[in-house]
Amino acid sequence: MISKYVFGDPIDTEAVVADIEPEAGRPKFGSIDSTDGFRFTYTMGEDDIVYGLGENVRGINKRGYEYVSYCSDEPHQYEDVKSLYGAHNFIIVEGRDNFGLFIDYPSRLTFDIGFTDKDILNIHTDGCDLVLYIICGESSYDIVKQFRRMIGRSYIAPKFAFGFGQSRWGYKTKEDFLEVVNHHRSAHVPLDMIYMDIDYMDNFKDFTVNGKEFEDFPSFVKDMKENHIHLVPIIDAGVKVEKGYEVYEEGVENGYFCKREDGSDFVGTVWPGETHFPDFLNPKAREWFGDKYKVLIDAGIDGFWNDMNEPAIFHTPEGLDEICDVMQEFIDDRNSHHVFEMTRMVTELANNPKDYRSMYHNINGKMVCHDLVHNLYGYNMTRAAGEAFERICPGERILMFSRSSYVGMHRYAGIWTGDNLSFWSHLLMNLKMLPSLNMVGLMYTGADIGGFGSNASRDLVLRWLALGVFTPLMRNHSADGTRKQEFFRFENEEDFRAVINVRYRLLPYIYSEYMKAVLNDDMMFKPLGFVYGGDEIAKRIEDQLMVGDDIMIAPVYEQNAVGRVVYIPENMKKVVFKADGTVEIKDITQGFNYVKLALNEVMLFIREGHCIPVGDAVEWVDDLDYSSIRMIGYPNARYDLYNDDGIHKDYDNPNNIETLVME
Repeated sequence: MISKYVFGDPIDTEAVVADIEPEAGRPKFGSIDSTDGFRFTYTMGEDDIVYGLGENVRGINKRGYEYVSYCSDEPHQYEDVKSLYGAHNFIIVEGRDNFGLFIDYPSRLTFDIGFTDKDILNIHTDGCDLVLYIICGESSYDIVKQFRRMIGRSYIAPKFAFGFGQSRWGYKTKEDFLEVVNHHRSAHVPLDMIYMDIDYMDNFKDFTVNGKEFEDFPSFVKDMKENHIHLVPIIDAGVKVEKGYEVYEEGVENGYFCKREDGSDFVGTVWPGETHFPDFLNPKAREWFGDKYKVLIDAGIDGFWNDMNEPAIFHTPEGLDEICDVMQEFIDDRNSHHVFEMTRMVTELANNPKDYRSMYHNINGKMVCHDLVHNLYGYNMTRAAGEAFERICPGERILMFSRSSYVGMHRYAGIWTGDNLSFWSHLLMNLKMLPSLNMVGLMYTGADIGGFGSNASRDLVLRWLALGVFTPLMRNHSADGTRKQEFFRFENEEDFRAVINVRYRLLPYIYSEYMKAVLNDDMMFKPLGFVYGGDEIAKRIEDQLMVGDDIMIAPVYEQNAVGRVVYIPENMKKVVFKADGTVEIKDITQGFNYVKLALNEVMLFIREGHCIPVGDAVEWVDDLDYSSIRMIGYPNARYDLYNDDGIHKDYDNPNNIETLVME
């Protein structure tokens, strides 16, 4: 059951697609104070668990910390960070009461979940123009499904996007890309995608290609596709200020950029230098920008990733002027306190709240301060692309994922989890974030395998790949200036081939479970407690997940570990994909078990009475042979295999499901 409560005059974020009538009075759970801002307060039971908040640091159970929903360009995902790139204002309280909360509010919102007071859930914001949804259900799992139906069906990626992708900020020339392809193909390590970071552009200008390095770009794209490689270019939010640049000139002429309060075009500096920011909350600007993707689609591109769309702002002219004034004061009077002031101002120069407050949108003819709708920016940039794809190539799927997001964007794209680091703790954080992302509809998701920043070790990359085998987006990505972490940079390349091969062998299962979860408003990644709700130990396990309806995973995430302790909630089959291509299957009993796992192996556990499909290893998705599938698991178990052509949108065709039986 879903109850809706409207406070003030909220902006329609279009996060919710279900038609739900507002109710009068106050919600059944918690207390609300809306006299000065908005505050929801609830006293939690001692054993209550709090799920949700989508993309965020820390655990599956969010209790014990404070989180701020405010899309942030945050390159350091440390434990004390309160905001990441997405704003996903959905939580579930499970315990004495069972209910979900979605606060549809596009600006800064704070969730104090037992941080100030261990038993108090306090959600508050300065504004009071919002919509509150209370969802009651039989279980947390039931509440998630109700919420998912409320916000609409999740984005579905083309099947090639479930292959392995290689990326690095620093691939600048054709030769850089060809080096990756040649190493993969000669070593027979599977690969379907190579990502193009900002260096492919002409001076970082959106929808352009560096003609010197990529002469005859369509031919290059075609050649790569003939080698079964999809190029996936990045698109940034900022448009370079440059005379003669078509996108800039059209945006200025038609008033499609965000404004200052005086009506002039807002200026911020990002990779291209001075930039304007398209006003994605203006439907006309959204349509205009979205149609620009066509120039790359016409060149043969069938996948994109949107970046820097919180939006990230390195600085503004006004911000620089302030620092220069303080610096001049220091030069004039040598007053030492100016050093500290300058240091603070430089530290706070990027993504400064003052800059966001000086930026305005045209919403239905009304000028609205960006700070009031900040969390909608990246969502609507990606929506612009998703809506355009329906015009440019209706009926076909285009790969799209974004860095910034809000609830609702899941209908147009997936996300990657941003600029993580080559830390073992970030491998574990990747695992813990997956169910929370699924709860808010973000199904096509994954982290930068090996870590984006810092320097990756060989064993970290291998262990992270073994988790990435199960995530819909499986991409190795790293930052320019860090240690290169493609498989061919390390010794014993065959170990990487063995692990990545498992992804393709399991792809019939991974793709099938993804599709069934999306089509049924379900989760692909579930906490153990969602399946084993009566098991108090399972409810507290955070380093193991259910993947689909049939398997559990328990990745190794510690340096130098040769195995780990796994909690088995029921008798299961332990399955290990060995480096030589064989599959070892053994019974494992309920309880705590220590299991060994080599760096070049992948492990999973099949639930009692279940089975899964496994195919032969191939080097690209289009080469998958479904006739080679064999079932592993429990005798006489049945499995509903979903499969389609991976390109078109005939999702609900009953012929896409085939029931297979384990003999």
